[in-house]
Amino acid sequence: MTQLNKVWAIMEIELFLEITAQVRPQTAPGVAYLGTVMRGPSTEASERAYVVEQILDRTMPSWRSEKPAADKDFRWLRKQASRAKVALEREEELTQNLGDNSPEMDTSNLHPWVWGSIQSLWEGGHYQQAVRDAAIQVNAEAQKKLGRRDVSETDLFNQAFSLEDPKVGKPRLRLMDDDGSPTYQSIHRGARALAEGLYSGIRNPAMHTSHENTDDEEQIALEQLTAFSLLARWVDQATIVRV
Repeated sequence: MTQLNKVWAIMEIELFLEITAQVRPQTAPGVAYLGTVMRGPSTEASERAYVVEQILDRTMPSWRSEKPAADKDFRWLRKQASRAKVALEREEELTQNLGDNSPEMDTSNLHPWVWGSIQSLWEGGHYQQAVRDAAIQVNAEAQKKLGRRDVSETDLFNQAFSLEDPKVGKPRLRLMDDDGSPTYQSIHRGARALAEGLYSGIRNPAMHTSHENTDDEEQIALEQLTAFSLLARWVDQATIVRV
């Protein structure tokens, strides 16, 4: 879908407002007319109103929810059109000063295993080191919860979320009770896949490559921390199943 042509839309609104404006009619000398009339013919006003309604659908999607049953001389529609005109003319200014509606990520709301281990690094601008330390901390917390020091990272999480029954010295993490459903299996396969992706695709390459001093360094690091935070939350909330 192509973007709305703002210049055209504003022009159409202005023409509609011009045609539907209330004015005092010209009368013959000695003839008085009480009240006002619409400047343009009703046929042209209706045609332009149709176009304006389409513009309003794009700029103010909820405008029809309060539309009255009757709108004499397009008075209500004129008000909505005027609002849409301002929105189009000042869209850039409003966005710059008010921001947009996209969600914002507050790093302090990351799982404590992640944020608690990297806060000072992050605030100091050491974004890649923060990701490395977060990966190490999540691994350490998982080892601690499972009581295992013999395996780590990908191997640790593959065994922890394995669908096999627990064995001596090899407890499992369960995100839900085993009800025999495909959901039970997919949830734990997903947890293993997430952990493998993080430690194979982020943790290990991070030891050898760096995004430091690039324009998107902070954004990339934030996305990576968010993923480690999700894994940390799953491990933290999981139930331990032992032999």
